[in-house]
Amino acid sequence: MRITKVYTKTGDAGQTRLAGGQQVWKDSLRVDVYGVIDELNAAIGLVRVFTKDCLHEYPTLTRLEKEGRWIQNKLFDIGGIIATAPGQKLLRMPLVTDDDVRRLEQCMDECQKTLAPLRDFVLPGGGKVSGFLHQARTICRRAERRCVELAKQESVEPAIIRFLNRLSDTLFVFARWVDMICKEPDFLWERDT
Repeated sequence: MRITKVYTKTGDAGQTRLAGGQQVWKDSLRVDVYGVIDELNAAIGLVRVFTKDCLHEYPTLTRLEKEGRWIQNKLFDIGGIIATAPGQKLLRMPLVTDDDVRRLEQCMDECQKTLAPLRDFVLPGGGKVSGFLHQARTICRRAERRCVELAKQESVEPAIIRFLNRLSDTLFVFARWVDMICKEPDFLWERDT
């Protein structure tokens, strides 16, 4: 693929084209879903940027960098799938499969082997990397909700919804794991007494 010009001026009237050419309003649910997926991808990008800064001190975080790269590519695939008009299949269309979901589950299982069991609710925060992981997790939950809403109206591959569901859990586990590696305390919910 070669992109020679970023702006086209074709969206100035509030419409855009899905992959395959179908024209839709920019506030359509399908466009919103792949927009939230893109927002999530950007948040994962921030996680990777801040993780890179910590690798010299905590080389174990290389795992997060590796998985973060894979997750970003999968999210880009999902965005492309969602940006394709329903019923259309494009040449070399990416896939999201149950193997991808299992990979997330295996990541969580491996990280949780070293984590203490939760005894209270964890508030978003901890260190910088885990803070961005928590932010990505909340964006992921929104992406999942919007994707479920879209699936009620149009065809959405069920593996995409499963992937987003498992990804939000994975981001939560990664946040706790990073805090443990970097010796940052989790922010725990304090009940009013």
